[in-house]
Amino acid sequence: MKIAVTIPCYKVRNHILQVLAAIPSSVTKIYAVDDCCPEGSGDFIEANCHDPRVQVLRNPINLGVGGAVTTGYRQALKDEMDIVVKVDGDGQMDPQLIPHFVRPIRKGRADYTKGNRFYRHESLRGMPRIRLVGNAMLSFLTKLSCGYWNVMDPTNGYTAIHTQVLRELPLEKLETRYFFESDMLFRLNTARAVVKDVPMDAVYADETSGLNVRKILPEFAAKHLSRLCRRYVYNYWLRDFNIGSLYSLMGGLFLMGGTLFGLGHWVSSGLQGIPATSGTVMLAALPILIGTQLLIAFLHYDISSTPQEPLHPHLSPHQAHPE
Repeated sequence: MKIAVTIPCYKVRNHILQVLAAIPSSVTKIYAVDDCCPEGSGDFIEANCHDPRVQVLRNPINLGVGGAVTTGYRQALKDEMDIVVKVDGDGQMDPQLIPHFVRPIRKGRADYTKGNRFYRHESLRGMPRIRLVGNAMLSFLTKLSCGYWNVMDPTNGYTAIHTQVLRELPLEKLETRYFFESDMLFRLNTARAVVKDVPMDAVYADETSGLNVRKILPEFAAKHLSRLCRRYVYNYWLRDFNIGSLYSLMGGLFLMGGTLFGLGHWVSSGLQGIPATSGTVMLAALPILIGTQLLIAFLHYDISSTPQEPLHPHLSPHQAHPE
């Protein structure tokens, strides 16, 4: 299988040559994407790297990490690669792990693999506490919005994907900046692709991260809510109508009905100064309990519906991406 590596290059001049030199010989092509880098990383690579596998791609304007990765994806599709691995150029991702990311895809166990720094306790010792807490919160939001309950560390950018699955994704609609990895998971779930985590250690070099957890959490929360609603409508009402649809519908109605009934009588009792009867309390509590149980059942059904059968063995290698 022909393996390509795409590397977004933006202010990584101090590390990029070491990263390129460490790419294993099993890789066929290396795409270094100069994302309108102020340090001129594309020219720097062409002048100092003599690996014939390396091809510099240039974005005329800065598109962000997602836009740079998409540029590499498009070139990999043109070159008819089989698997594309995304590695950062700042030295935080060990290129020697590439075979570990490729193996589940090569063996037909996954369509997309991603790094997971939470897998081993020892891997978390070097992670700043704010990143640890922020990643844990983002992981839960991603599970809800994207439907992959089996993955953690959603902002991890060390990934690999089979190009036959990549052709199924609307590349022009992908987020171009820090939400790129989460948006990829949302699009992959829509296509029913299988995603697997690959354990890796957290490495922090001397670079400064542009990802401010305090600032991105509200933005990420809004985007996750949007994708949760879209995934729910598409998977449970448009694409299919199943027992999960009924669980969620009836659970929502019971919970809302019991809550409104209880609030109405609570306000009425307060205004009139007459305590509500035990029967009234039960009439409010029982629908809430039933609704909560139905929503828990829906959550259990959604978790059990995580894609398990890889797509790429069943897709035509020449199938074009639907516009």
